[in-house]
Amino acid sequence: MAKSDVNDTFLVSFESPSRSQDDPVWKIIPAENLIAAKGMHGSKLLPIVQSAGEAKTMLSVLEAGTDGVVLDTDDSSAIAEVAEFLKSREKKETLVEATALEVVFEGMGDRACVDLCSILQPGEGLLCGSFSRGLFLIHSECEETDYINSRPFRVNAGPVHSYVKMPNDRTAYLSELNAGDEVLVVDPMGNSRCCLVGRCKIENRPLVRVDAKLTSSGDVISVFLQNAETVKVVSPTNQGKVGRDWVAV
Repeated sequence: MAKSDVNDTFLVSFESPSRSQDDPVWKIIPAENLIAAKGMHGSKLLPIVQSAGEAKTMLSVLEAGTDGVVLDTDDSSAIAEVAEFLKSREKKETLVEATALEVVFEGMGDRACVDLCSILQPGEGLLCGSFSRGLFLIHSECEETDYINSRPFRVNAGPVHSYVKMPNDRTAYLSELNAGDEVLVVDPMGNSRCCLVGRCKIENRPLVRVDAKLTSSGDVISVFLQNAETVKVVSPTNQGKVGRDWVAV
């Protein structure tokens, strides 16, 4: 690919004249190669796709994705699906402070560890809780200790009845999560991204209930979590500036 001028836009259709009729056309690897080779940052790469699935793949390859897509379809639902996908990638969650009132041991219950197909960074986690109107940011198990290795893909999210935040302002019960579902991963500043669930491990474990009072409204919300040192909630520090902490329950 020749080096482009700043304002160049490339429409790309993936074809392979030499392939047999039964061989699929390669699209993902060629798209990655084009993204890596397109030269100046100002140029645009727009692959032509025929489905919502292809569009989402092209917009995600090499993490950054292509600059856009040309969706060649008569299916209005496919257009709406891609629009929702783009909207969910740009959304920022509004996080507010809450004061912990008490942590109470409640007994045994079936808790869910959500193992994701992505590495979570320090501060990132899942929004979970007993009430959809007030969810807690539960930290991943990315920290290594003397007793357990780091598992930055895992969030010990709480028992099966808890809600978990999904893309497009939806919630689901932890018991409903299956491999291939998407959940919303959030950092302490409210930045969010969608991550795939690889598996959901449900096991019987001792539980605590955390009650907290929202600073903004005075409402009391709660979350059940496993009683373990690796289970942590994200808490604000430094008067809301960048630089947050997470504390074990």
